Amino acid sequence: MASLTPISKTQFLFNKPHLKSSSPCLETFFQSSLASKRLSFQFRVPFFDRMPLKAATVVSATTAEKPKKRYPGEAKGFVEEMRFVAMKLHTREQAKEGEKEVKEKEEQAVRKWEPTIDGYLKFLVDSKLVYDTLEGIVEKAVFPFYAEFRNTGLERSEKLAKDLEWFKEQGYTIPEPSSPGVTYSQILQELSEKDPQAFICHFYNIYFAHSAGGRMIGRKVAELLLEKKELEFYKWDGDLSQLLQNVRDKLNKVAESWTREEKNHCLEETEKSFKHSGEILRLIL
Repeated sequence: MASLTPISKTQFLFNKPHLKSSSPCLETFFQSSLASKRLSFQFRVPFFDRMPLKAATVVSATTAEKPKKRYPGEAKGFVEEMRFVAMKLHTREQAKEGEKEVKEKEEQAVRKWEPTIDGYLKFLVDSKLVYDTLEGIVEKAVFPFYAEFRNTGLERSEKLAKDLEWFKEQGYTIPEPSSPGVTYSQILQELSEKDPQAFICHFYNIYFAHSAGGRMIGRKVAELLLEKKELEFYKWDGDLSQLLQNVRDKLNKVAESWTREEKNHCLEETEKSFKHSGEILRLIL
């Protein structure tokens, strides 16, 4: 608001006799001129207009938005974030990016494994149950975006069925699913209905882990137990690299609509995914 207080400094001229004009007319003109210009000095400049440059700079800096935190891999898409977290949960023997200490047999390098046929059959049976569950979930699609992951070419149930039939033809008894597979199947079903971000974490890690470390396991078992026979479980129809990229693109697209909190929740589920997959993998040894 403008102030109506006269500017006192304009008065000193009339309080100093030696500064007064000797001409009454000139003095009258001077007083009249000053009086007519008082109004131009009566409006005080607002505080922010009078603010020193340095102070204004400080205010600007403190009110500026803080830089957005970037998560490892975020620039390349959410799948790269998932990959980054997953690799940290490997041991150094399993991957150069691994940080986990070796505690369980299945965490050792595959070359050190001593698999058995009976254990391997249990692993294949429980794995089939898990893949049956995953494929059933995306087919049912309680959440519409699950349908994006139908017929990706990564499906393993049919391949595993062929392998188990082959073992049966060789005279082996095919066991029933065991506790690790049954438990994981139930967890996946529950998550898919109530927690889609957590479910997607498991979906990603199961399929992508099998396409990498899973293939190494297949070669090791084939070498030691199957006279180097390659099972259907480790074969894909088409270019595997392209199939994986197609799924990466779909996962990234789905995650674009998630909040940062939902993405973090998905990433936090990675350790649980490794835990349950590790329990099934342990059946081989």
